[in-house]
Amino acid sequence: MFRNRVVNKTGRQSSGILSFVALLLLTVAGCSQANTNQATNSVKSPKIQEATSLQTGKTKIVTTFLPMYIFTKAVTGDAADVEILVPPGTEVHEYQATPNNVKAIATANVLVKNGLGLEEFLENTVKNAQNPKLAQIDASINIKPLNEISPVEKTAKEEHEHAEGNPHVWLDPVLAKQQVINIRDGLIVADPANKATYEANTANYIKQLESLNNEFEQTLKKTPNCTFVTFHDAYPYLAQRYKLKQLAVVEIPEDQLSPTDVKNAVNAVKKYKLKALFSEPGVENKLLTSLSKDLNLTLRPLDSLETGKTDPQYYFQAMKANLQTLETACK
Repeated sequence: MFRNRVVNKTGRQSSGILSFVALLLLTVAGCSQANTNQATNSVKSPKIQEATSLQTGKTKIVTTFLPMYIFTKAVTGDAADVEILVPPGTEVHEYQATPNNVKAIATANVLVKNGLGLEEFLENTVKNAQNPKLAQIDASINIKPLNEISPVEKTAKEEHEHAEGNPHVWLDPVLAKQQVINIRDGLIVADPANKATYEANTANYIKQLESLNNEFEQTLKKTPNCTFVTFHDAYPYLAQRYKLKQLAVVEIPEDQLSPTDVKNAVNAVKKYKLKALFSEPGVENKLLTSLSKDLNLTLRPLDSLETGKTDPQYYFQAMKANLQTLETACK
Protein backbone atom coordinates (compact mmCIF):
# COMPACT_ATOMS: atom_id res chain seq x y z
CA MET A 1 0.00 0.00 0.00
CA PHE A 2 2.65 2.50 1.02
CA ARG A 3 6.23 2.45 -0.10
CA ASN A 4 7.37 4.13 3.10
CA ARG A 5 5.76 2.94 6.29
CA VAL A 6 5.36 5.41 9.12
CA VAL A 7 6.81 2.91 11.54
CA ASN A 8 8.69 -0.19 10.51
CA LYS A 9 8.12 -3.65 11.97
CA THR A 10 11.08 -3.35 14.35
CA GLY A 11 9.55 -0.23 15.84
CA ARG A 12 12.38 2.14 14.85
CA GLN A 13 11.21 5.74 15.13
CA SER A 14 11.45 7.80 11.93
CA SER A 15 13.14 11.15 12.23
CA GLY A 16 11.66 14.63 11.85
CA ILE A 17 8.13 15.12 10.71
CA LEU A 18 7.51 11.42 10.09
CA SER A 19 7.31 10.86 13.83
CA PHE A 20 4.28 13.11 13.73
CA VAL A 21 2.54 10.80 11.30
CA ALA A 22 1.66 8.28 13.96
CA LEU A 23 -0.58 10.82 15.67
CA LEU A 24 -2.77 11.29 12.66
CA LEU A 25 -3.36 7.73 11.73
CA LEU A 26 -6.04 6.35 13.90
CA THR A 27 -6.13 3.38 11.63
CA VAL A 28 -3.06 1.98 10.01
CA ALA A 29 -5.22 -0.56 8.28
CA GLY A 30 -6.35 -1.80 4.92
CA CYS A 31 -3.79 -3.03 2.48
CA SER A 32 -0.55 -2.13 4.19
CA GLN A 33 2.18 -4.70 4.54
CA ALA A 34 1.71 -6.82 7.64
CA ASN A 35 4.06 -8.80 9.79
CA THR A 36 5.25 -11.67 7.69
CA ASN A 37 6.14 -13.56 10.84
CA GLN A 38 2.52 -13.76 11.85
CA ALA A 39 1.39 -17.35 12.10
CA THR A 40 -0.40 -18.65 9.05
CA ASN A 41 -1.32 -22.09 7.91
CA SER A 42 1.10 -23.62 5.47
CA VAL A 43 0.10 -23.73 1.82
CA LYS A 44 1.37 -26.42 -0.50
CA SER A 45 3.82 -25.53 -3.22
CA PRO A 46 2.53 -25.73 -6.81
CA LYS A 47 4.49 -28.91 -7.57
CA ILE A 48 3.24 -30.70 -4.48
CA GLN A 49 -0.29 -29.39 -5.07
CA GLU A 50 -0.22 -30.61 -8.68
CA ALA A 51 0.93 -34.07 -7.65
CA THR A 52 -1.70 -34.25 -4.94
CA SER A 53 -4.46 -33.21 -7.33
CA LEU A 54 -3.43 -35.82 -9.88
CA GLN A 55 -3.32 -38.54 -7.24
CA THR A 56 -6.64 -37.68 -5.61
CA GLY A 57 -8.52 -36.70 -8.73
CA LYS A 58 -9.76 -33.57 -6.94
CA THR A 59 -10.37 -30.28 -8.66
CA LYS A 60 -7.42 -27.94 -8.22
CA ILE A 61 -8.38 -24.38 -7.30
CA VAL A 62 -6.04 -21.42 -6.99
CA THR A 63 -7.20 -18.33 -5.10
CA THR A 64 -5.59 -14.92 -5.15
CA PHE A 65 -5.28 -13.79 -1.52
CA LEU A 66 -6.43 -14.68 1.98
CA PRO A 67 -10.14 -13.72 1.98
CA MET A 68 -10.66 -15.52 -1.35
CA TYR A 69 -8.87 -18.60 0.01
CA ILE A 70 -10.97 -18.54 3.18
CA PHE A 71 -14.29 -18.26 1.32
CA THR A 72 -13.33 -20.86 -1.27
CA LYS A 73 -12.16 -23.32 1.38
CA ALA A 74 -15.40 -22.76 3.27
CA VAL A 75 -17.33 -23.82 0.15
CA THR A 76 -15.17 -26.78 -0.85
CA GLY A 77 -14.18 -28.28 2.47
CA ASP A 78 -12.08 -31.31 1.56
CA ALA A 79 -13.77 -31.85 -1.80
CA ALA A 80 -11.13 -29.89 -3.72
CA ASP A 81 -7.48 -28.89 -3.41
CA VAL A 82 -7.28 -25.15 -2.72
CA GLU A 83 -4.14 -23.04 -3.00
CA ILE A 84 -3.32 -19.36 -2.41
CA LEU A 85 -1.18 -17.24 -4.72
CA VAL A 86 -0.40 -14.19 -2.59
CA PRO A 87 1.03 -15.22 0.80
CA PRO A 88 -0.97 -13.80 3.73
CA GLY A 89 0.60 -10.54 4.87
CA THR A 90 1.88 -9.63 1.42
CA GLU A 91 0.68 -6.41 -0.21
CA VAL A 92 -1.93 -7.32 -2.82
CA HIS A 93 -2.12 -4.04 -4.76
CA GLU A 94 1.53 -4.04 -5.74
CA TYR A 95 2.12 -7.79 -5.79
CA GLN A 96 4.51 -9.10 -8.43
CA ALA A 97 3.77 -12.62 -9.63
CA THR A 98 6.38 -15.33 -9.21
CA PRO A 99 7.25 -18.27 -11.49
CA ASN A 100 5.52 -20.53 -8.98
CA ASN A 101 2.32 -18.50 -9.41
CA VAL A 102 2.47 -19.08 -13.16
CA LYS A 103 3.04 -22.81 -12.62
CA ALA A 104 0.15 -22.99 -10.16
CA ILE A 105 -2.29 -21.38 -12.59
CA ALA A 106 -0.96 -23.47 -15.48
CA THR A 107 -1.93 -26.66 -13.66
CA ALA A 108 -5.18 -25.41 -12.05
CA ASN A 109 -8.77 -26.12 -13.00
CA VAL A 110 -10.22 -23.00 -11.39
CA LEU A 111 -9.01 -19.52 -10.41
CA VAL A 112 -10.94 -17.53 -7.79
CA LYS A 113 -10.34 -13.78 -7.57
CA ASN A 114 -11.87 -10.87 -5.67
CA GLY A 115 -12.13 -8.75 -8.80
CA LEU A 116 -12.92 -5.01 -8.93
CA GLY A 117 -9.40 -4.38 -10.15
CA LEU A 118 -7.70 -5.51 -6.95
CA GLU A 119 -5.45 -8.23 -8.37
CA GLU A 120 -3.60 -6.24 -11.01
CA PHE A 121 -0.93 -8.93 -11.35
CA LEU A 122 -3.39 -11.52 -12.63
CA GLU A 123 -3.86 -10.58 -16.27
CA ASN A 124 -0.27 -11.18 -17.38
CA THR A 125 0.15 -14.11 -15.00
CA VAL A 126 -2.85 -15.94 -16.46
CA LYS A 127 -1.65 -15.14 -19.96
CA ASN A 128 1.81 -16.55 -19.18
CA ALA A 129 0.27 -19.68 -17.66
CA GLN A 130 -1.24 -20.62 -21.03
CA ASN A 131 -4.04 -22.70 -19.53
CA PRO A 132 -6.99 -22.61 -21.96
CA LYS A 133 -9.04 -24.90 -19.70
CA LEU A 134 -8.82 -22.57 -16.70
CA ALA A 135 -12.21 -21.49 -15.32
CA GLN A 136 -12.17 -18.08 -13.64
CA ILE A 137 -14.55 -17.04 -10.86
CA ASP A 138 -15.01 -13.35 -10.05
CA ALA A 139 -16.26 -13.31 -6.45
CA SER A 140 -17.53 -9.72 -6.77
CA ILE A 141 -19.78 -10.30 -9.77
CA ASN A 142 -23.17 -8.55 -9.36
CA ILE A 143 -21.88 -6.53 -6.39
CA LYS A 144 -22.28 -2.79 -6.96
CA PRO A 145 -18.99 -1.16 -6.02
CA LEU A 146 -18.58 2.10 -4.17
CA ASN A 147 -16.65 4.45 -6.41
CA GLU A 148 -15.85 6.91 -3.64
CA ILE A 149 -15.55 6.52 0.09
CA SER A 150 -17.77 9.60 0.65
CA PRO A 151 -15.55 10.94 3.41
CA VAL A 152 -16.87 13.16 6.16
CA GLU A 153 -13.86 15.39 5.79
CA LYS A 154 -11.22 15.10 3.10
CA THR A 155 -7.70 15.44 4.46
CA ALA A 156 -5.72 14.49 1.37
CA LYS A 157 -6.06 12.61 -1.88
CA GLU A 158 -6.17 8.84 -1.74
CA GLU A 159 -3.07 6.70 -2.05
CA HIS A 160 -4.77 4.20 -4.35
CA GLU A 161 -7.28 5.00 -7.03
CA HIS A 162 -9.57 2.07 -7.78
CA ALA A 163 -10.72 2.42 -11.38
CA GLU A 164 -13.37 -0.27 -10.98
CA GLY A 165 -14.57 0.86 -7.58
CA ASN A 166 -13.43 0.09 -4.07
CA PRO A 167 -12.50 -3.62 -3.91
CA HIS A 168 -12.74 -4.23 -0.14
CA VAL A 169 -16.18 -5.82 -0.24
CA TRP A 170 -15.23 -8.82 1.92
CA LEU A 171 -15.22 -6.60 5.05
CA ASP A 172 -19.01 -6.25 4.85
CA PRO A 173 -20.54 -9.54 6.08
CA VAL A 174 -23.54 -9.11 3.76
CA LEU A 175 -21.34 -8.67 0.70
CA ALA A 176 -19.09 -11.46 1.94
CA LYS A 177 -22.18 -13.67 1.78
CA GLN A 178 -22.66 -12.68 -1.86
CA GLN A 179 -19.02 -13.46 -2.60
CA VAL A 180 -19.39 -16.93 -1.06
CA ILE A 181 -22.51 -17.54 -3.17
CA ASN A 182 -20.68 -16.41 -6.31
CA ILE A 183 -17.83 -18.79 -5.53
CA ARG A 184 -20.26 -21.64 -4.89
CA ASP A 185 -22.08 -21.06 -8.16
CA GLY A 186 -18.86 -20.88 -10.13
CA LEU A 187 -17.51 -24.08 -8.58
CA ILE A 188 -20.73 -25.96 -9.30
CA VAL A 189 -20.33 -25.11 -12.98
CA ALA A 190 -16.64 -26.07 -12.97
CA ASP A 191 -17.05 -29.18 -10.79
CA PRO A 192 -20.68 -30.37 -10.93
CA ALA A 193 -19.82 -33.72 -9.35
CA ASN A 194 -19.43 -31.97 -5.99
CA LYS A 195 -22.53 -29.79 -6.27
CA ALA A 196 -24.21 -31.24 -3.17
CA THR A 197 -21.10 -30.73 -1.04
CA TYR A 198 -20.62 -27.17 -2.22
CA GLU A 199 -24.25 -26.32 -1.55
CA ALA A 200 -24.25 -27.82 1.94
CA ASN A 201 -20.97 -26.17 2.96
CA THR A 202 -22.12 -22.82 1.60
CA ALA A 203 -25.44 -23.00 3.44
CA ASN A 204 -23.62 -23.58 6.71
CA TYR A 205 -21.17 -20.72 6.14
CA ILE A 206 -23.96 -18.36 5.10
CA LYS A 207 -25.77 -19.00 8.38
CA GLN A 208 -22.66 -17.91 10.23
CA LEU A 209 -22.32 -14.79 8.04
CA GLU A 210 -25.95 -13.87 8.69
CA SER A 211 -25.42 -14.30 12.41
CA LEU A 212 -22.32 -12.09 12.20
CA ASN A 213 -24.28 -9.41 10.36
CA ASN A 214 -26.97 -9.47 13.04
CA GLU A 215 -24.33 -9.11 15.71
CA PHE A 216 -22.82 -6.08 13.94
CA GLU A 217 -26.25 -4.50 13.50
CA GLN A 218 -27.34 -4.97 17.12
CA THR A 219 -24.03 -3.74 18.51
CA LEU A 220 -23.32 -0.73 16.29
CA LYS A 221 -26.86 0.64 16.24
CA LYS A 222 -26.08 1.85 19.76
CA THR A 223 -23.43 4.23 18.36
CA PRO A 224 -24.92 5.72 15.16
CA ASN A 225 -22.73 7.93 12.99
CA CYS A 226 -19.59 6.97 14.86
CA THR A 227 -16.62 8.42 12.97
CA PHE A 228 -13.26 6.79 12.43
CA VAL A 229 -10.18 7.80 10.46
CA THR A 230 -8.14 5.50 8.26
CA PHE A 231 -4.99 5.81 6.15
CA HIS A 232 -6.52 3.58 3.53
CA ASP A 233 -10.09 3.23 2.36
CA ALA A 234 -10.52 -0.38 3.44
CA TYR A 235 -13.79 0.03 5.35
CA PRO A 236 -16.32 2.03 3.29
CA TYR A 237 -18.62 -0.98 2.76
CA LEU A 238 -18.60 -1.82 6.45
CA ALA A 239 -19.15 1.85 7.34
CA GLN A 240 -22.06 2.20 4.92
CA ARG A 241 -23.68 -1.04 6.08
CA TYR A 242 -23.69 -0.11 9.76
CA LYS A 243 -24.13 3.68 9.48
CA LEU A 244 -20.62 4.57 10.53
CA LYS A 245 -18.54 7.37 9.01
CA GLN A 246 -15.09 6.84 7.58
CA LEU A 247 -12.93 9.92 7.14
CA ALA A 248 -10.84 10.35 4.01
CA VAL A 249 -7.56 8.62 3.54
CA VAL A 250 -4.36 10.47 4.35
CA GLU A 251 -1.85 9.97 1.56
CA ILE A 252 1.73 9.05 2.42
CA PRO A 253 4.03 10.81 -0.07
CA GLU A 254 7.43 9.46 -1.09
CA ASP A 255 9.42 11.29 1.58
CA GLN A 256 7.24 12.86 4.22
CA LEU A 257 3.86 14.36 4.94
CA SER A 258 3.39 18.00 4.04
CA PRO A 259 2.67 20.46 6.86
CA THR A 260 -0.85 20.79 5.42
CA ASP A 261 -1.40 17.02 5.67
CA VAL A 262 -0.31 17.05 9.28
CA LYS A 263 -2.42 20.09 10.17
CA ASN A 264 -5.58 18.73 8.52
CA ALA A 265 -5.26 15.31 10.12
CA VAL A 266 -4.55 16.66 13.60
CA ASN A 267 -7.51 19.00 13.27
CA ALA A 268 -9.70 16.04 12.33
CA VAL A 269 -8.53 14.17 15.42
CA LYS A 270 -9.43 17.13 17.62
CA LYS A 271 -12.74 17.83 15.86
CA TYR A 272 -14.17 14.36 16.37
CA LYS A 273 -12.61 13.78 19.78
CA LEU A 274 -11.68 10.22 18.89
CA LYS A 275 -10.87 7.96 21.79
CA ALA A 276 -8.61 5.28 20.32
CA LEU A 277 -5.59 4.69 18.15
CA PHE A 278 -5.89 1.82 15.69
CA SER A 279 -2.96 -0.21 14.44
CA GLU A 280 -2.44 -3.30 12.32
CA PRO A 281 -2.69 -6.63 14.13
CA GLY A 282 0.64 -8.40 14.41
CA VAL A 283 2.76 -5.28 13.93
CA GLU A 284 5.08 -4.21 16.72
CA ASN A 285 4.70 -0.45 16.66
CA LYS A 286 6.65 1.04 19.53
CA LEU A 287 6.08 4.64 18.45
CA LEU A 288 2.30 4.27 18.40
CA THR A 289 2.43 2.43 21.71
CA SER A 290 4.40 5.29 23.23
CA LEU A 291 2.06 7.91 21.78
CA SER A 292 -1.01 6.08 23.02
CA LYS A 293 0.39 6.20 26.55
CA ASP A 294 1.33 9.87 26.25
CA LEU A 295 -2.13 10.76 24.95
CA ASN A 296 -3.89 8.41 27.38
CA LEU A 297 -5.49 6.54 24.48
CA THR A 298 -5.87 2.80 24.05
CA LEU A 299 -4.03 1.29 21.09
CA ARG A 300 -6.22 -1.31 19.40
CA PRO A 301 -5.97 -3.40 16.20
CA LEU A 302 -8.35 -3.23 13.24
CA ASP A 303 -8.00 -6.15 10.85
CA SER A 304 -8.52 -5.99 7.05
CA LEU A 305 -8.12 -9.80 6.88
CA GLU A 306 -5.28 -9.65 4.40
CA THR A 307 -3.08 -11.43 6.87
CA GLY A 308 -3.89 -14.18 9.35
CA LYS A 309 -4.88 -17.82 9.47
CA THR A 310 -6.19 -19.76 6.48
CA ASP A 311 -8.90 -21.51 8.52
CA PRO A 312 -12.33 -20.40 7.19
CA GLN A 313 -13.38 -19.72 10.77
CA TYR A 314 -10.68 -17.07 11.03
CA TYR A 315 -12.97 -14.68 9.16
CA PHE A 316 -15.44 -14.72 12.06
CA GLN A 317 -12.71 -14.49 14.69
CA ALA A 318 -11.18 -11.43 13.04
CA MET A 319 -14.47 -9.71 12.25
CA LYS A 320 -15.81 -10.19 15.78
CA ALA A 321 -12.58 -8.72 17.11
CA ASN A 322 -13.08 -5.75 14.77
CA LEU A 323 -16.62 -5.35 16.05
CA GLN A 324 -15.45 -5.28 19.62
CA THR A 325 -12.78 -2.74 18.70
CA LEU A 326 -15.28 -0.47 16.94
CA GLU A 327 -17.80 -0.76 19.74
CA THR A 328 -15.23 0.25 22.32
CA ALA A 329 -13.86 3.11 20.24
CA CYS A 330 -17.31 4.46 19.41
CA LYS A 331 -18.55 4.70 22.99
